[in-house]
Amino acid sequence: MKLILKDIRKSFERKEVLKKINFEFEEGKIYGLLGRNGAGKTTLFNCINEDMELSDGTFYLQENNQKIKIKPEDIGYVMSIPVVPKFLTGREFLKFFIDINNEKVADLKTEDEYFDMINIEKEDRDKLINDYSLGMQNKMQMIVNIMFNSKVLLLDEPLTSLDVVASEEIKDILKRIKKEHIIILSTHIMDLALDLCDEIVLLNNGILEKVHRNDLDDTNFKDKIINALKEEK
Repeated sequence: MKLILKDIRKSFERKEVLKKINFEFEEGKIYGLLGRNGAGKTTLFNCINEDMELSDGTFYLQENNQKIKIKPEDIGYVMSIPVVPKFLTGREFLKFFIDINNEKVADLKTEDEYFDMINIEKEDRDKLINDYSLGMQNKMQMIVNIMFNSKVLLLDEPLTSLDVVASEEIKDILKRIKKEHIIILSTHIMDLALDLCDEIVLLNNGILEKVHRNDLDDTNFKDKIINALKEEK
């Protein structure tokens, strides 16, 4: 399966943020979407998630050369700041999603099986999400998308604010599930992309460009990426 972007453009008044983007993302890979803060990574995600209307272009899924219209449940979006109901316990949150999707999702697991998948300790499962660390809240946000078996997972700077242990745990989860998903992880940290991702894509000046790892041995090319990742003053 592939996610195909064709001639994607997005403008805000006179500012063109995304400029005729054409790209194919393949199932079974983690893509590192590199770009400085403000480069348009979140804008691209919001367009794919249909939270924001495109100025031009289209996108769709393709399998066995057949074009497939994207349904809302096909896209999972994990934001940098977790959006989870902090007034519920972790178990109540999972039970709610299991109950409302009982007839929609095949092979639903129990709450504890999902907790085991994301390494939430037994003593924390009945605590309020409000008392969870940022890393634990991120895991809860991610497990709902795994539960839906979303074909495309958009991860917007999910590891930036996490401690080393939580970051490594989420990396392990992504590596385990990537076979059944198209995973696009946005970041402005090149070392993270190199460590975790199978493919690296650079968003710079509104253009999406694939970065070949062999090019990273070229000093001039590496300098180009580093300069692109610097924030504008």
